[in-house]
Amino acid sequence: MPGPSRAELEAARSKVVPDLLAEDLDVLFCGINPGLVSGALGHHFANPGTRFWPALHRSGFTPRRLRLDEEDVLLSLGLGITNVVARTTAQADELSREEIVEGGRTLRRKVLLWRPRWLAVLGVTAYRQAFGDRGAKVGHQAMEIGGTRVWLLPNPSGRNAHWQPGPLAEEFARLRVAAGLPDHSPAT
Repeated sequence: MPGPSRAELEAARSKVVPDLLAEDLDVLFCGINPGLVSGALGHHFANPGTRFWPALHRSGFTPRRLRLDEEDVLLSLGLGITNVVARTTAQADELSREEIVEGGRTLRRKVLLWRPRWLAVLGVTAYRQAFGDRGAKVGHQAMEIGGTRVWLLPNPSGRNAHWQPGPLAEEFARLRVAAGLPDHSPAT
């Protein structure tokens, strides 16, 4: 899929990429907010540097690495995508603390409405702000939202140097195992 032009990226500011939701999902993945590439292309995790799609595949959530235009396939696997804050920005640091806190309230309402078994929030700092949990660490969280269990994953942005592709995929796999989902890796 060709990348958007500079003009298309600028026009994508503050757009909303529609959620990928259905009732009773096994896992609802929740990014911080969509980037400009996602806004321009209309697909989640569209930046070429993202490690979301490779981690999803390497961890066994998907049988192959999905293309952006195949994100709807996730629904058939019991997976969905949303964001803490809906509007697109060039970088997550353009979001105010107030937007993230309000996004946390909106996310709670969304989870109560759609009832996924697990909510997987991608980004430690955003999670801490959205849910007021300063000490949260990657992994299973004690908090539940109306029976939905919560797992905190690292931000899959290529800018997140703390989490390289291998360990990131391993953390995704830990969630898959905890959720009791099958391993769709080609070797299994």
